[in-house]
Amino acid sequence: MDTEEMSPLRPSHASRVFEVLVAFLRLGVTSFGGPIAHIGYFRREFVERRRWLDDETFTDLVALCQFLPGPASSQTGFAIGVLRVGWAGGLAAWCGFTLPSVFVMLAFAAVAPDLGGPIGEGTVHGLKLVAVAVVAQAVWDMARRLCPDRRRAAIALVSLAWLSLLTTAYAQLVVIGSGALLGLALCRTNSTEAPGVVRSHTDEFHVSRTAGIAALIAFCAPLFGLPVFGEGVVAQGVRVFEAFYRSGALVFGGGHVVLPLLQHETVATGWVAPGDFLAGYGAAQAVPGPLFTFAAFLGWMRAEPPNHWSGALLATVGIFLPGLLLVVAALPWWQALRARPAMSAALAGVNAAVVGLLAAALYSPVWTSAVRSQADFAIACLGFLLLTRWKVAPLWVVVFCVVTGIAESILR
Repeated sequence: MDTEEMSPLRPSHASRVFEVLVAFLRLGVTSFGGPIAHIGYFRREFVERRRWLDDETFTDLVALCQFLPGPASSQTGFAIGVLRVGWAGGLAAWCGFTLPSVFVMLAFAAVAPDLGGPIGEGTVHGLKLVAVAVVAQAVWDMARRLCPDRRRAAIALVSLAWLSLLTTAYAQLVVIGSGALLGLALCRTNSTEAPGVVRSHTDEFHVSRTAGIAALIAFCAPLFGLPVFGEGVVAQGVRVFEAFYRSGALVFGGGHVVLPLLQHETVATGWVAPGDFLAGYGAAQAVPGPLFTFAAFLGWMRAEPPNHWSGALLATVGIFLPGLLLVVAALPWWQALRARPAMSAALAGVNAAVVGLLAAALYSPVWTSAVRSQADFAIACLGFLLLTRWKVAPLWVVVFCVVTGIAESILR
């Protein structure tokens, strides 16, 4: 009797999933500004306006997702969806927040080859200069935040030196591993500066340890199994998925850090031309949603099949999947794991190492492919100042660089 009386007042599971989809779809088409801005949008929408969770729970989720490799804002949105409606809610949140940006990047990829003449060439070159300004800002901000003392600054410099000497395909992995070891040795006293410990709010997720173990196995299987499998298989689809999966699994420090990993997997292998790579990265600054949707552009632009729709699908799923699996895997053990000083010290070292990783990418391929003249240097510097000193939104910096790039192309 009570159930029958209460049931009309409770929305069905399907309607709640649809509610999550609509909420995140709205954010997916309006959330400009990068991962930090996305977290602010999430808090206003789900803590202040909708009251789906309280401030403490939200802060705990953000701390967890910043600790893990992967796209922090997408992982936070996925976790909020899981908290609201379970696994279907997590999937709905991811689709709503991610797919608008994916389709915009695919539309740009479809028209990019036809951008000829002074206007088209100027637009593409302007987007490359956007990449210079944005990556320089990321290096500047991350260096100040993640390398506040001499020890972590030294780890960043050692990482930069490693990258200048190593030619192995696993250079980025070596740098991240070295950063963790140096962090353990040098950063123990900095462990209290890392994000706070997750409290009992994670119990609300109802993520069992069995589910966590299954997610961890599902995360490790492609990461370690596909490289071996791919060596003996002609199918390029396996190699494409594996390349983007590995990039998504090794990204510590935010969306911009994925740049050197993707450059190694796509440009260095000849899958994507350097100019197309930088133009797509510049375009990604102008669209809302997660920066990781840049992978969809790269999958479409592959020189050989699978490309276009199939390449974009493999790239998009490959780069996002590891981060989402890690959220599920970490939740049951996060509190105990995060409380250990050794883990905090290792994370401090990894974060410092990725500063060196991104600084190396700022030089090559970003700077070497985009800055061709004194005018280019001036445009990139002005874009950097607009972002760092005047705090102009990235969208307007994109407009500035594209307009000046077109003007430079016409006058040349």
